[in-house]
Amino acid sequence: MTLLAIAFSLFLLMDPIGNIPLYLSFLKEIDEKRQRWIIFRELIIALFIIIVFNFLGVALMEFLNVTEDTIQIAGGIILFLICLKMIFPSPHDSTEKLPHEGEPFIVPLAVPLIAGPSVLAAVMIYSRQEHTPGIMIGAILLAWAASLIILLASSILKKFLGWRGIIAIERLMGLILILISVQMFLTGLNSFIHPQ
Repeated sequence: MTLLAIAFSLFLLMDPIGNIPLYLSFLKEIDEKRQRWIIFRELIIALFIIIVFNFLGVALMEFLNVTEDTIQIAGGIILFLICLKMIFPSPHDSTEKLPHEGEPFIVPLAVPLIAGPSVLAAVMIYSRQEHTPGIMIGAILLAWAASLIILLASSILKKFLGWRGIIAIERLMGLILILISVQMFLTGLNSFIHPQ
């Protein structure tokens, strides 16, 4: 996959537009200037976690002797299930049960809203496929930067799009990711059935 394709997939998984309501909810009692600082700080923490996992994920897969076909098939299934939740969300989201009082630190804004299981799993899959570390780091930085810009502008986007617009865009992202997950699964299955 190309740098832009990986970056786009990671951006969709970070789901900054879908996270706008949660970010606004957790930061609603905090001054707007302070909100921007918190968002920047939390995304820096998330970026660090994702980059560390990019390198540790590959080492872990090599230690466990997991093949690329297995990662592709498992990754496709996991991604598909995660995307279904984006399109058909549960009415009782677990993140809503977390306390909203005080200033959040790491949880839940950095982890799991940005550096969540889906992003970390995708980074592990892509880093195993892409043997040029610079491309993976570049893709992670692009997806992260786009997410940072959107979340810093969350209050403006909320006014412009409204809650319905934000939800509609999140559903569209989920649909695109489902297509990517199916392709990932089929590629892994094809490689398993017809090994080179």
